[in-house]
Amino acid sequence: MTQFIITYLGGNKPATPEEGRAHFAKYMLWIKDLDEAVVSAMNPLKDTHQISPDGSVTKDAGTKMSGFTIIEAESIEAAVAITKACPFLDIGGSLEVSELVQMPG
Repeated sequence: MTQFIITYLGGNKPATPEEGRAHFAKYMLWIKDLDEAVVSAMNPLKDTHQISPDGSVTKDAGTKMSGFTIIEAESIEAAVAITKACPFLDIGGSLEVSELVQMPG
């Protein structure tokens, strides 16, 4: 099967701890429902540094990417259908899904 990466962009932080727990529960149910299609479920990102061609480093460079999930699916259409059900969309986030290209070696 082909692997796809779902990239999480933006999203609103929960207003209360209860809201956060409710969202996390929905997310965990979505992951559980994906069963063996999940290769790597939760990969949040933090402390992003951008390195420029001149070697300069910018902390907290303003990336919108907040994390990613890797899944397996039969096709990009199947991966898109899986992605459309992700609860991250419920908190105002956007998602991108891309095929992972296997490089030789």
